[in-house]
Amino acid sequence: MTAAPHMDNLDLATTAREMADRTPAGSLDHAAATSVAITCATTRDIAEARAALDGITPASVREAALELFGRLSAGAG
Repeated sequence: MTAAPHMDNLDLATTAREMADRTPAGSLDHAAATSVAITCATTRDIAEARAALDGITPASVREAALELFGRLSAGAG
């Protein structure tokens, strides 16, 4: 069994940006993926990114972004 590859914030940002590019502009999925991409690109580590995502508004985007971030960062630790 092999270990999951280590992902840093820039890897997470790239993955989230690619997801955003595949979703319709204006959709909740697009807003969430874009939020995760920007947050990961502008924070130093997973913990800082998670804390920054807690401040996203509206709540629907925050919840979707946190869920996406949780899925993407599960293998990043």
